[in-house]
Order: sequence, then C-alpha cells, then structure tokens
Amino acid sequence: MERRQVLQGFGAVAGLAACSVAAYPLMTTVTMAQGSGLGENRLVVVILRGAMDGLDVVRPVGIAEYAALRPNQTPGALPLTGPFALHPSLSGLMGLWQTGQLGFVHATATPYRDKRSHFDGQSMLEAGTGMDVAVGATRDGWLNRMLQAVPGLRSETAYAIGREALPLLEGDGPSLSWTPEVKLRLSVQSRRLLEMIYHDDPLFRDSAAEAMQISEDLRASRIMGRAAGKGMMAGSGSGSGSGAGAKSFADIDRLVDFAAGRLKAETRIAAFSLSGWDTHSGQAQAIRSPLEQLQRVILRLRDQSGADVWGRTTLMAMTEFGRTARENGTGSFNMIVGRDGRTLRENGTGGTDHGTGGLMVMAGGALRGGQVYGRWPGLAEADLYDRRDLLPTSDVRGWAAWAMRGLYGVERPVLETAVFPGLDMGDDPRIIL
Repeated sequence: MERRQVLQGFGAVAGLAACSVAAYPLMTTVTMAQGSGLGENRLVVVILRGAMDGLDVVRPVGIAEYAALRPNQTPGALPLTGPFALHPSLSGLMGLWQTGQLGFVHATATPYRDKRSHFDGQSMLEAGTGMDVAVGATRDGWLNRMLQAVPGLRSETAYAIGREALPLLEGDGPSLSWTPEVKLRLSVQSRRLLEMIYHDDPLFRDSAAEAMQISEDLRASRIMGRAAGKGMMAGSGSGSGSGAGAKSFADIDRLVDFAAGRLKAETRIAAFSLSGWDTHSGQAQAIRSPLEQLQRVILRLRDQSGADVWGRTTLMAMTEFGRTARENGTGSFNMIVGRDGRTLRENGTGGTDHGTGGLMVMAGGALRGGQVYGRWPGLAEADLYDRRDLLPTSDVRGWAAWAMRGLYGVERPVLETAVFPGLDMGDDPRIIL
C-alpha cells in the first residue's frame, strides 16, 4: 500500500476514533513537494484559471496602438521599464520590482491555439505537452514528471492539498494528498489509541504520526495566520480588509500560511490555483479582485516564509492563454468566434474575449527580477495573431524549464524530453540568480 493511501486511510480511522471534523475554508488548490534531492531552493507555481489579461496587467502604454485598443483602462498604472506599466491593483508589489524580486514574461503561451477553450487550455498547460499530443491524452503533469526525474525523493516529496485535483502534479511520482477542508482534532485519548493500534506496523505508525503532525501544523498555521493577518490588515499593503474581500483574503491566508510553514521545513515545491480571471464583461472592475488576491499571495508568502526561505524561492504564476487585444465594444466591428472562444477585440461589454499570447508573473528572492522578459511582437493589426490576439513569441514551458534548471540543476535533455516532451528550451534567459 502506498503512503498516499495510508494517510487517506488514516483519515477514515481517525474519524472512527471520535475526532472532531470541521470544515476548513478553502478557495483553491495547493500542492507541495519536499525532499533532500531538491536541495534548498523552492519553486512555487500558481495556475491562474480563467485566462488572465496580460495586456491589462502589464500594459504596453508606450506603444501607440495600445490606447486605441484599450481606451477604458483604469487610471494610475505604475511605470516599469520601457513601454510597460503595472496595473494599479498590484501597486503593493512595486517594492519587489524595485529590489529585483518581481518580473514578468510578456507574449508567452503554451502551444495551444485557436479553439480557445478554458478546459483544453488548462489541460495542456498542466500536462506540459505540445500539439503533437492530443489534449487530455497525457495522464501525468509536468511537475510530477520533474519529480520522477530527480533521484532521492521519498513518498513525502509531493504533497497535494485541496478539494480539486491539480493535474500539474498527478502521475507516478511519489506523492501524498491532504484535504484541508477537514481538520483533525484528536483528543489525547484518541492519539494514544491510534499509537497503540499502529505500534507494531512501521508503515502505518509513521503515517499516523505524520498525519497527526500535519494536523498540528494546520492548527498552528491558522493561529499564526490570524495573528499575522491582523497586522497585515492594519497597513501592510497586501490588500483591503473589508467586506467580501476580507473573507477571500482570510481563505487565501490560511493556504499561504500553511504553505509557508512547510516551505520553512522540508517542502521545496508548492503549487496553487487561483480562479476568477475570466473577464468577458466589466473587466475594469472584475479584474481587481483576482489581482488583489494574487498580490496577497505573493506578499504574504514573502512575509510568512521569512527572508532566508524567500531568498531561495521563485514563484511563477501562469495562465492557460491571454485575451484579445481590443477591448469589447471599441472597434468598428466585433469578431464572432466559436464556443468558449475569446478574441483580442472588445465585445461591447467592457471586457475581453479569449485570446492567445499571455503574461507570466514571477516573484521571489531567487529571481533575477526588475525585467519584462520576452520578445515584444507589436500591436499593429498585421502583428497580431489571427489579426486579433497578442502574438506569442515564447513557450511558457520554456520559462518553467529554465526555472527548474536554475533552481534544481535538472539536466536540459531531461527537461526537453521527459518533463516537457518535444520542447526546445532555446537560449538561457537567466531568470534565476
């Protein structure tokens, strides 16, 4: 029996042992990995579900065509470098930008094209495959394949947390799963009973002890999170603390606090998923909340993990595809696309539709930040993909591969064949210090 199954089984036994089970608030999915084979560096992968509009987040305000394509932008964008400026909802990240701990990749995408389906786009993003493989045909994710390629990792190396499966980490690599929707509160008597039951079975004994320790970690994380949250709400710049936003922040804080605690211990890889990026209408307002959540994740992870861990961490936030270049309703005509498709042109609702070229957000003390990476393709209609979308000039898989190369020393042939089959990584962009 695998350790994953043992821990899942322990959860059932613990329930029978009269432990109290209560709902643990959760908005998203988090996955973690640990192991001596990965050294001391940390990689955090954030999947932004819904297709984040990179042209709104990192705005090419110095490009002549941009103003005509996006006339209704929220004012207050902050200058970055060259023609680019940052969305004002991410203003709290400017300190990271100025210290070289924040960066972006513009005009990047997976090999997925044309159909613009969220489901297919996310499937390809997490599978890490190209168009030579049918969408949905791959049963494991690229992060799991990386773990399979690293020697010396134990079953505790991969750790999945959340109510939803994260295909990014699914596969034959060693992994455990934990759902923080429920928390175990074992009485002293229950703990002793379980210790007696599993005393003579090393596998079950160690698994039970591990599960109980994780339960204690969750409890400690919640306590520390509440205390830290009060301070952050008082003026850390991590986001608003009122209304529905405060509730969403509280849910995110629980996840980040637990992740940070594990990153300070054995954890070396973490992956979150954040939703809410599908902005077909009212984008100026609709994009604010997910941006504030992303900012919250980055700043709180930095604060809760501590300077030493943050200094060895790289976070990469990626989305399934970008959005149309033109805001809906601002052009002389509207483009009609197939089911679940988005375009570069506005549709009359103040939003954007499904596009192609997108944006990757990167942060961390191990990042060579303060740059907008990638080759800029231009916004003239002739420069657009299908005359409507930002043209992708790089493969999002390549950036992830170079991060794993820089952080963990994974060999290039392994990355281009086993982890990302068929990928040509190109030249080293030197995104890792």
